Amino acid sequence: MSNDITIKEVRTKKDIREFLYFPLRLYKDCPFFVPPLYSDEKQMFKPDYHYYSTCESVFYIALREGKTVGRIQGILQKASNEKYNQKRVRFTRFDCIEDITVAGALFKALEEWTVSKGMDTVVGPLGFSDLEREGMLIEGFDKLATFEEQYNYEYYPDFVSKLGYEKEVDWTESMIFAPDPEQEDGKLERIAAYVMKKQNLHVVKTKSTKEMLAKYKDQLFSIIDRAYERIYGTVPFTEEMKEALIKNFNLVIDMNYISMVADEHDRLVCFGLCFPSIAKAVQKSGGRLTPACLVRLLKAIKRPHVIDLALIGVDPDFENLGISAIVASMLKERLKKPGISYAETNLNLENNMQIQNLWKRFKEVKHKRRRSYVKKVV
Repeated sequence: MSNDITIKEVRTKKDIREFLYFPLRLYKDCPFFVPPLYSDEKQMFKPDYHYYSTCESVFYIALREGKTVGRIQGILQKASNEKYNQKRVRFTRFDCIEDITVAGALFKALEEWTVSKGMDTVVGPLGFSDLEREGMLIEGFDKLATFEEQYNYEYYPDFVSKLGYEKEVDWTESMIFAPDPEQEDGKLERIAAYVMKKQNLHVVKTKSTKEMLAKYKDQLFSIIDRAYERIYGTVPFTEEMKEALIKNFNLVIDMNYISMVADEHDRLVCFGLCFPSIAKAVQKSGGRLTPACLVRLLKAIKRPHVIDLALIGVDPDFENLGISAIVASMLKERLKKPGISYAETNLNLENNMQIQNLWKRFKEVKHKRRRSYVKKVV
């Protein structure tokens, strides 16, 4: 096989199709890969995509003898660079065949683009924001990916390391199970009830998702912005990002999987948002919203066996007041629902001890680890 690699910037509709659907061919026989919804992925090629008010992006595909053998995206996240006083480009949506020559050519093109933009560092995998898929899998290659996170083959981390990229941060992912009934002593519930009473808190009740969003949307995003401000890779929400997030998740938002607690003035102090796992439903359709996929999605949402933890937020003003016991108690109630086997945490920073300690209240199995890599290119 020829080693001649051509790197092409994605510009035409054909290029876009190749960029989007190359992973489906690459992971065709992989039982652990879960594709994104490609109807959502296509949006980032539109000039009015909601992230382009704060970002620039470039897309490359690698060709050998006319056949696509790899891809990579670069993101100049201006809001992130301003927030952290950095000059970085993020890489994401990196995929390639098992050939380091292909990986090297893709990263070379991205690093040259980075320098051309006056930046000095490449970091990733990171998306437009931390609400996108991020991190490269370095442990847990034999585990089914969640819909929210990307799978990659075992040779990926070896390739990027050989290309000069080093660890910046790691995330862990865990399976969380309800405590065994025989080990239940009611202590968690008593602590949660005590904190609720002492802080004059109450569980928020709304009749529908529409009512919840109308009343609490702004407060939810305010807590996310403030609680996640110091978390690696986060950027402030723009109005466009808020609307897009609500639209994207409206299909799977169910009030049975949203927990919110407010004070006596109906000010939100914490929330937990999880989704019924739709990984297998999307996997079978290759990320396409076919009629059969929609039927599977509805079944997965109505009768889930696994729930994916999406966001947990605590108002910083209420930190260190025992709120974690309330969050844990609410999650435990979700895990006790009929048919639920366990919850997937998705990404937790290894040094975020608040969230890592939260899982000690449950039966936890850490089964995946992801990494963000960094390289100075100037």
